[in-house]
Formats: sequence, C-alpha cells, structure tokens
Amino acid sequence: DGCQMLSIKGINTTVGQEQQVGMQEKQVLQDLEMPLARRETETLFQEQPETGNQYLEDTLLRSYLKTHLPPKVLEEVHQNLERFGNRLLTQIQPLGWECDLNPPVFRQYDAWGRRVDHIHTCSAWRRMKEISAEEGLIAEAYERRYSNWSRLYQAVKLYLFSSSSGGFNCPLAMTDGAAKVIESLGIPGSLKNAFDRLTSRDPRKFWTSGQWMTERRGGSDVANGTETVARKQPDGTYRLYGFKWFTSAADSDVTLTLARIADAEGQCTQGSRGLSLFFLRVRDEEGKLNNIQVQRLKDKLGTRQMATAELWLHGARAELISAEGRGVASISNMLNITRIHNVIGAVASMRRMISLSRDYARRRVAFGKLLKDHPLHVQTIARMEVQVRGAFLLLMEIVRLLGLAETNLASEQEQLLLRLLIPVAKLYTGKQASAVAVEAMESFGGQGYMEDTGLPVILRDALVLSIWEGTTNILSLDVLRSLAKSQGQVMAVFLSTVQKKLELASGTEELAPAVQQTREAVGSLTQFLEAAGSEQAVTMELAARDFSYSLARIYTGSALLIEHAARPDTSSTDVCAAVRWCNQELCPVAAESRRGSYGGGAALQDSALVFGNS
Repeated sequence: DGCQMLSIKGINTTVGQEQQVGMQEKQVLQDLEMPLARRETETLFQEQPETGNQYLEDTLLRSYLKTHLPPKVLEEVHQNLERFGNRLLTQIQPLGWECDLNPPVFRQYDAWGRRVDHIHTCSAWRRMKEISAEEGLIAEAYERRYSNWSRLYQAVKLYLFSSSSGGFNCPLAMTDGAAKVIESLGIPGSLKNAFDRLTSRDPRKFWTSGQWMTERRGGSDVANGTETVARKQPDGTYRLYGFKWFTSAADSDVTLTLARIADAEGQCTQGSRGLSLFFLRVRDEEGKLNNIQVQRLKDKLGTRQMATAELWLHGARAELISAEGRGVASISNMLNITRIHNVIGAVASMRRMISLSRDYARRRVAFGKLLKDHPLHVQTIARMEVQVRGAFLLLMEIVRLLGLAETNLASEQEQLLLRLLIPVAKLYTGKQASAVAVEAMESFGGQGYMEDTGLPVILRDALVLSIWEGTTNILSLDVLRSLAKSQGQVMAVFLSTVQKKLELASGTEELAPAVQQTREAVGSLTQFLEAAGSEQAVTMELAARDFSYSLARIYTGSALLIEHAARPDTSSTDVCAAVRWCNQELCPVAAESRRGSYGGGAALQDSALVFGNS
C-alpha cells in the first residue's frame, strides 16, 4: 500500500503519501508531538538508589556494638549514632555533594599584581570543618568519656561520616594524627593550645592539621628524600627552608613536618638520623602565610575536594617538637593513626557502594524482573558483601586494640598484635576498596559511569587508598620489619590468638568447615615460615605481599568473622559470611611458594619478563 514507518521524535507513525494525510490529522500530530515525546521518555527514567539512616541500616555495625560495648555505653552511643545518622542524611550528605562539585581554587595574585597565594574553598567545605568540631570527630578519641571504648566510638562515627564528608575525612585523619603525636610527647606547654584546638568541639576554636613529608624525590623513602633544612634562631625557634612536593589539606591551620637541622657550619646529617619533627602554624593571626609560597595545587585523579599543594618554605617559623634526630620515630604515631583512617575510608567506601547497589537492585527492572530477582546479580553483590564484612570487623579489631593501648589496658601481646595489624589492614582494605568500587559501579550499568550520579567520585576517591600512607609493597615490607624487630614474637602472638578464637568456635556445627579451612591455612603458614627461615632475604621480600594477604585473610576469617558468627545471638547471615570468606585461598603465600614463585631464580625471571633479556 505504499506505507512506510516514520519516526517522528520518538513517535512511530504509519503514514501513506504525505498528501493523503488530512490537515486535521497533521495538526493533531503537531499538538501531541512534544508531550508524547516527553511522556515516552519518562518511562525510560531509572529509579534513583537511596539510603536511609546509615547507622540504623547497618546491621553488622549494630550487632558488633551490641556484642562488645558495655550496656550503659551502648545505650548512650546508640542514641547519639541514631541522631548522627539522621544528620548525615538531612544535612551532611548534601554538603558533601556540594564539596564534590566545588573543588578548591588557587589564586596566586590579586587584581593589582600583589602575590596573595590564596586557596579558596567552598562554603560547604568550611561548614564540614564546623560540623567535625560539633560532632567531636577528633575530640571523642581524646576525651575518653567511654574509657577504652572511646577510640572505637570515634572510629564508628568517622566510618559513618566518611563517605558523606565530601573529602573532609582526609584533613581529619591528619588532625587526629597530629593530636596523637602531641599527646605522645606528653603535651608540652608550648603545644597545649594547639592540642586543645585540634581536639576542640568548638567550631570557632577547632584547628585542622596537615602532614608535610613528601618532597621533590617523592615517595615513602623520607630518610633519603627529605631536603628541607631547619636553621636555629636566637629565640630557640627554627626557620625552615625547602620545597614540599605534596602537602594534603593545604588549607589547614597547622602542620607537622620533617626537616634536617643545620649545624653552625650549615651542615646536615643525612639519612633518617638527621630528621627532626617540627610543628608550625601555616598562617598568622591576620591570615598571612608563614613565609610560605604556594607554587600550585595538584591536579589529582580523585580527592579533588581537598586542596593538595606544592609549597616553598622560605624561612617558615617552626618549633622543634621531637628530640633532635628522632623525627621519624616521633611521627610514627601520626602514621599509625592516618593508616587507621585509611582503613576507615576504605570500609566506608565499600559499605556506601554496596548499600546503593542493593537499593538499586530493589528498584531497577531489567528483562522483565527486578535486579534482585536475577540470581547472578545478587551473587555478585553477596560476594562484595562478604568482603566488606571482613574489612569492617578487621577495622573494629584494630580500634578496639588501640583503645586498650591508649588507656594502658593492653597487654604486651595486644600491643604487638596492633603493631602488626595496622599495616596489614591498611594494605588489604585499600586493595579491597578499589576492587569493590569497580565491581559495584558495574552493578548500575551505564548509570554507574555517569558523573552526576555521584558514583564515579566514590571510585576515584577509593583509588588513593592503596597509595596514600604507603603503597601495598611498602607496607608489606613494613610487616616484615615488624616481624624481624620482635624476633618472631609477633608471629607467635598472631598464631596463638587465631588458635584461641578457633577453639571458641569449634563447637558450632555450621562453622566446622570454616574452622577446618582456617586451621589448615594456619598450618600452611607455619610451614612456610619454618622453610623461609633458612632462605635468603630476597625470598621473603618476594613473598612479602602474599604473606601480608595471608595474614589479613586468616585473621579476618578466624579471629573476626568466625568469632562474630559463633556468638550466642548470631544470624544465618553471619555464619554464611564466615563460611564464604574461608572458601577462598586463605594462605596465598604457601600456595605461591609451592609453585616456586619466590625461589630458584624467580627474581631474575621476573626481571626478564618485565625488562626483557638484554
């Protein structure tokens, strides 16, 4: 009949020859064209995933607190966390999104050519600082209202805050670290005001701190990379001269930094023995920089909400706060705290992505049914859920031990365990967070790739977690150092702690497979250590990463997931998570060792594969 299909802006209309269409029909088509196009497009809109009160929706968090906190502490903390969860939803999340959309801007000169080096941050970022004080996000750990549980309570609040904070969790990490260093030095009189401000609940008094360690040579090798020189002044203060290549939270009020003290002839001691720790105010009372010039802001892949800068120190006035040459030892307290914050950020990021993914699965229809009714889709989310559960319990274990240490209640064994678990948890959860972010993004299909959903920023910000505060390899070597330093004592504590936890769970029938798999993994780990004792140092270095992964998986499975699932009021979900965690390769270092990955010229083979046979 000479008919053809014409698509008119979304309307499929069957027409014959143009002249056969009456004027009236043409008018009707024109009248309906735009509304119909809009109406048809509306049916394509996808439901936006939403979450409610993060605290109330986090069943694992609530069950952990119920199991471990004393009843009176639990009652008070529960009320506060429920209130905080509501504030996150109504006030903090919108501010966080505003921080994501309005990164800092650097203005080097004013309109008249005067150098001002002004870093402009958005109002939402400045409001985050006030909220951090009001909520006691640093203060809570140092007031010790709940004795040894104070640090754990602070970590829970930071965990809830992190993924809604618009990147403000990063300055808080360094602020907490600075407060910890000052407290460990006994809060000397000259630093009393700084400590009070770093731990204040008053937004008008609260200070944040930076951590300026990385210089032009970059990286974790601060012993050989630090060139900044400190010159002593007649009044006992110091002037710092040097270039800081990567200074996070450059808008902070104060900072801790490393430098080499010059002697009377202007000579400096090289290596880590030449490094001392300094405290300095970034600006004076009028807001003028302390003989500091901002060269530029870093153009980063993620954490763009926070100003990270390159800074020249042209005689910045500073105070020596460590013993001379003891800078690295003094700042180690800060690194432990910032690494724990890194773990908090990793676990929070995973929990946020999975919560959104789960809600989306309840709303999104594909192939005639909701995503939650597609078994493969649910399996994918379930696998991520097991990962985040393990990571969460590892975080809680670390802050529980830290709380004991800070209130002088930790045994020597618990202190050794804490020293080992901090780098292990930091390196492992950093890797987990990146993997979960990528997998969870995929669960949204194409929407996961769209900037205005807020999902890509979670992925970008997660990628720094395996780099900042020590890469996976650097921290794996740190784990080996902690073993060597304790002359094997730390491994004995690790293994005995795991065995005790397994014994407590051995009577639970549903957990029997998980207990058995973990015992076998512990046996494999012990055999590897015995065999490695007679090997060259290069063997252990090659094994360092897999060794750290083995510690993370065994401890998370046995000491944490199995222990949590063995409690009297456990749920089938807790049991399932423990069993599934233990179904993976718990001791990759033993498996790789059996494959010959570390000995017999493995390093030479690796080099040939990477660089070729020259």
